Amino acid sequence: MQKSFWQAGHKPTLFSSFLYFDLSFMVWVLLGPLAVQIAADLQLTPAQKGLMVATPVLTGALLRIAMGVLVDQIKPKKAGLIGQLIVIAALLVAWLHGIHSYQHTLLLGVFLGFAGAAFAVALPLASRWYPPEHQGTALGIAGAGNSGTALAALFAPGLAIAYGWNNVFGLALIPLAFALVVYLIFAKDAPDAPAAKSISQYVAVLKDRDAWWFMFFYSVTFGGFVGMASSLTIYFHDQYGLSPVHAGYFTAACVFAGSLVRPLGGNLADRIGGIRTLTVMYIVAAFFLFVLSFGPAQQVAGLAVVIAAMLALGMGNGAVFQLVPQRFRKEIGVMTGLVGMAGGVGGFYLASSLGYSKQVTGSYQIGLTVFAGLAILAVIGLTSVKKRWRTTWGSAAVTSAKV
Repeated sequence: MQKSFWQAGHKPTLFSSFLYFDLSFMVWVLLGPLAVQIAADLQLTPAQKGLMVATPVLTGALLRIAMGVLVDQIKPKKAGLIGQLIVIAALLVAWLHGIHSYQHTLLLGVFLGFAGAAFAVALPLASRWYPPEHQGTALGIAGAGNSGTALAALFAPGLAIAYGWNNVFGLALIPLAFALVVYLIFAKDAPDAPAAKSISQYVAVLKDRDAWWFMFFYSVTFGGFVGMASSLTIYFHDQYGLSPVHAGYFTAACVFAGSLVRPLGGNLADRIGGIRTLTVMYIVAAFFLFVLSFGPAQQVAGLAVVIAAMLALGMGNGAVFQLVPQRFRKEIGVMTGLVGMAGGVGGFYLASSLGYSKQVTGSYQIGLTVFAGLAILAVIGLTSVKKRWRTTWGSAAVTSAKV
């Protein structure tokens, strides 16, 4: 990592953004690691399990648009404070009153969506402090908060056995309160934040075809990452008969791998260009998702295949957000919301389709194969736009960053 990176920007805000993002993502996917135990107590079908773990992903996706607008209107720090307080209140109510039905799980999932919307706050909060040549690295570090999904997988199933799964919602309040205090003390809004935009200016962004391309690209990389993170505990339990705790350990290993390489993906994109990095990552992800669709017989082989796919998706996440600030520097707030929303929609599709695939066909093959096909479509899309991007907004005459 370049020495000049650590001399730029505002490190307390960068790491406050990471912590806020990390613990928000921990509770965003909390229903996934608890799904085996919740489903057993509430007698849920495979399709209901799939929709339960996918609901926070979908609501988080939609709320990212609202949070993106809020970031531009009242600045990132205040927007993040509002989101954190809503999530803490929802978990407190769930803990004190209990979750007694499938409908209750869906309602809690809706409010946990505010934790997923942290993406639209944490990234602009960090991004606005850094120059173009360091965007990939800065957003890779802040975006490594994806690792919070691994914390949920690592600890939630064991805590559920020890204290009951409903009490896990109360235990989650402890790290969330710590993150809130750190955020209030250390996070600061950048002094050169762009002025708030009108609604018509937000709509105007959607008229730009590049916005739609970025939304599609992220729906595959982040959609694949969070969809798998939400579903892997169920997958390892169903496919290999693992206990909820051991399935959680497998899931944590996969998610940690995909999260920790996000900064590497951003840094690699800074060095060789986001388009080149993304192209390779999509091809690798498509290959391993296709292999996984056949259900490797040995659990170690299955774990290795999932880790490989998550590594590619995680690096792809960093590469996408090396490109977005280059193209939409002045609209980074709303673009983070829109692109993040698309990523969440991709995750909702993958998580829910895996549940329906299992219920209808008895396996996860169709859901995984279709998503591998989407990764190949992303490669085709990148190939179609790379010449235009490199000769317009990504040319050496316009930016010092590699595209």
